[in-house]
Amino acid sequence: MNEITILQNGRIIDPANKVDRQGDLWLRDGRIIAPESLVPEGVRRFDLQGKWVVPGLIDMHVHLREPGEEYKETIASGTLAAATGGFTAVACMPNTKPVNDTAAVTRFILEQAAHASARVYPVGAISKGSDGTGLAEYGELKAAGVVALSDDGQPVVDSQLMRRAMEYAASHGLLIISHSEEISLSRNGVMNEGLVSIRLGLRGIPVAAESIMVYRELALAELTGHHVHIAHVSTAAATDLIRQAKKRGVRVTAETTPHYFTLTEEAVEGYNTNAKMNPPLRTEEDRQAIRHGLQDGTFDAIATDHAPHSVLQKQVEFDRAANGIIGLETSLPLSLALIRAGVIAEARLVELMSSAPAHILGVAGGSLAIGDVADITVIDPDRKFIFTEDMIVSLSKNSPFLGWELQGKAVLTLLAGRVTYNDLQG
Repeated sequence: MNEITILQNGRIIDPANKVDRQGDLWLRDGRIIAPESLVPEGVRRFDLQGKWVVPGLIDMHVHLREPGEEYKETIASGTLAAATGGFTAVACMPNTKPVNDTAAVTRFILEQAAHASARVYPVGAISKGSDGTGLAEYGELKAAGVVALSDDGQPVVDSQLMRRAMEYAASHGLLIISHSEEISLSRNGVMNEGLVSIRLGLRGIPVAAESIMVYRELALAELTGHHVHIAHVSTAAATDLIRQAKKRGVRVTAETTPHYFTLTEEAVEGYNTNAKMNPPLRTEEDRQAIRHGLQDGTFDAIATDHAPHSVLQKQVEFDRAANGIIGLETSLPLSLALIRAGVIAEARLVELMSSAPAHILGVAGGSLAIGDVADITVIDPDRKFIFTEDMIVSLSKNSPFLGWELQGKAVLTLLAGRVTYNDLQG
């Protein structure tokens, strides 16, 4: 093949290799190469003046719904949405139907993803059927291709089972991702517990429902010495617990999502089911604490928790509506707003959305070094657009950001040098 592509005149931001420079990036046969002294004929060029060239974004927490709920999302549609949002890889949670607790389901996901628009890294279930009563077969899952383990969507209630899960996962070199929720406190709750929930007459979920379980996971990680990753952190209390645990040397990483550092419980006003999620949107104090956690290194990654639902689950009474929002197509612009607000710098954003997720999951990516696979995202930090339903690529449209004017957009996504999304012309 021997085709050369030159990404010209972009700002190359590659924190893994401490690079932040203006220049060109050369690609051949799906890999990054050193520039050549003579430019051969027939070279494909992209003029990226005013754009950023960064390692392909990696979302370590998505729900692709296949197998079992393909009317909400498929692996094909979900990875196309990922590419549109600038992502070259996603890790998909196991709460499919059937649950990804066997090698057969893992292999099915990977087969469906063979020609997808982004790399797909399956996450296997911690417990069989994610029912919290018995451990899945981690060796079988690892051999089939899972990169981590989680019962996301459900907490592992039994502390002894979670301890054994950490020990068993450690023997197979697998990361445990915790959905931290004390179900006895959150059961039947539909939004954050506080003045807004009282005013709306909705049953609330207290902050303690998250922080109590985060504390348990940290205690078990300290006991076992195993790495635990805390998913979708939403509260100031949990953020501080993670911060203090890191200072003690506990092996913990954590993620938060754009909706927790952008929105508050006020978004639920009018009984907006597109603002219903688990954990729920919290207070302004929590939102500011999440932003501070991104700034000081408490959080290691920004993920989306992309959770597509059809109108059948969302256009119903608030109490009955499903939890979750789509996020792959809005994550980057919402995260870029942190830079304009002075919360984080450009290199830190790339770290949170690319190199750190790759490191946490133990997968390739997050680097633009010579010889690396050319998974690349090109960002126009100045592009403004109104986020409307007709531009959504995901099969589901459940977003609280519909109608928002957003700034900053992925305009070119390359997967091993192959263009999976191109909006350079706007």
